[in-house]
Amino acid sequence: MDLQDQLKNLFPDHEPSPEDSIEEVAHELYVQKEPMICKFEKRKGKATTIIEGYEGTDADFKILAKEIKTKLSVGGTFKDDSIIIQGDYRDKIMTILKEKGFKVKRVGG
Repeated sequence: MDLQDQLKNLFPDHEPSPEDSIEEVAHELYVQKEPMICKFEKRKGKATTIIEGYEGTDADFKILAKEIKTKLSVGGTFKDDSIIIQGDYRDKIMTILKEKGFKVKRVGG
């Protein structure tokens, strides 16, 4: 006896409802007119890439940080209205942001 048969024995009058299809709507990020700043810094001797200047909500910026980190397969964090990525990935980050429709300005080196 499988689970469905056991449930029918326990609740003979119950009619299973058809599965409702849940549509996931892709979250749209706010695309600003001002360029975001993508700069290179060394912190404690390690190379880091910092992205600043996003004017949307913090939740959107966190989603953008997660997308960048997963696409590049690197570590990073979201602090003080900036995304900090481990390593020098300015060129790759700039292409990812340009594909999404953002304007990006490269600062430093």
